[in-house]
Amino acid sequence: MLNYYEKIVIERENLPYEIDGIVYKVNNIDDQNSLGFVSRAPRWAIAHKFPAAQIETTIKKIRISVGRTGVLTPLAELDPVIVGGVTVSKATLHNQDEIKRKDIREGDRVLIQRAGDVIPQVVKSLGTEGTRQDPFSFPSTCPVCGSHVIQEKDEVALRCSGGLAWRAQTLESLKHFVSKHAFNITGLGGKRIDYLWEKKLISSPSDIFTLEARDKASLSRLENHLGWGAQSAKNLFQSINEKKTIQLDRLIYALGIRHIGRVSAQILARRYKTFTLWWEAAIKAANDADRYQELTSLEGIGDVVATSIVNFASEEKNQKEVMSLVKDLNILDSKDTSTHSDHFFSGKTLVFTGTLSSSTREEAQKKASTLGAKITNSVSSKTDFVIYGGDAGSKLQKAKSLGVQTLSEDEWLEKLS
Repeated sequence: MLNYYEKIVIERENLPYEIDGIVYKVNNIDDQNSLGFVSRAPRWAIAHKFPAAQIETTIKKIRISVGRTGVLTPLAELDPVIVGGVTVSKATLHNQDEIKRKDIREGDRVLIQRAGDVIPQVVKSLGTEGTRQDPFSFPSTCPVCGSHVIQEKDEVALRCSGGLAWRAQTLESLKHFVSKHAFNITGLGGKRIDYLWEKKLISSPSDIFTLEARDKASLSRLENHLGWGAQSAKNLFQSINEKKTIQLDRLIYALGIRHIGRVSAQILARRYKTFTLWWEAAIKAANDADRYQELTSLEGIGDVVATSIVNFASEEKNQKEVMSLVKDLNILDSKDTSTHSDHFFSGKTLVFTGTLSSSTREEAQKKASTLGAKITNSVSSKTDFVIYGGDAGSKLQKAKSLGVQTLSEDEWLEKLS
């Protein structure tokens, strides 16, 4: 088998199709049936991946991009080179520690690969002929909005301190706001958000819901630059208006508060039930120890998440934007969706990890919630069950180290019924 593997590694580039490895299988149907499956993976087969293809190129420039949460990420602009059949001209350098560890500088010859045959990354620097450039230094101010750059305790990442109200992060926060698990507004992704931003038609989430009333005349520009006809513009406004009614947890998630994912948004929505009660608690928690303690006492909401909520709600610009936004919305109160108070999982705290074959992880979480279970993202001694699918990683290992009971996907499905 290993001889065959080495042979295919050599012949890989000449094959008329792309492959990333080979698969070894037990060559006996009876044995296959006896061995069976673990989740979606057979016990009678195993993949042997090829090492990622590595190519040399030169770093022309190191630039800094600023993401939705304000993280400054260094990106290497490369002399374009084909890696694994794909032309690569940029690669992430991750963070300042990674740049220092690999001693990567502008002008260096570098070895790059596509991690997992997907994400371009710089493996190492090969130096350069002649005098090397000075080591790369991160800016002390945000390259987009000019706000101070900060590094929080126990974090490698550097961040823009401007917050979501500043230009550096607003564009990315808008894309998050309209994304699938937030407002899910059809027709407002990628280039269209970029265009509306550049033309100053949308500069904040609340502007999305006033676009039609503010500037119908602007649609002629949309048609010219985006290739839209009158029907396309009409469809956009219809999609926006349909999303004015939204569930509380989706709204909390859409706001893009740091450390607030979909699960924590659901926890907050279930606890406070209405937007008014949640927003009031968030604002008052800054100066009211009892309100802050109330936040941190929620399963899955600790000091880090609570502090992020308080920081967001305490910012005057965020307060104005949120109030401007909600006046155009119909926010549905969160209700107890539990329909089986006597079910095995009722009242239990569950964590899902890995890839499920019978459903998406989100669908499984929703099903568990309807049975009265509490869903969290992190494993602790208070977790009752960790339910795992394929490729489960650190959460499963932590559960075992803490003595938390684990269930395979098959066991989870069995207990559901």
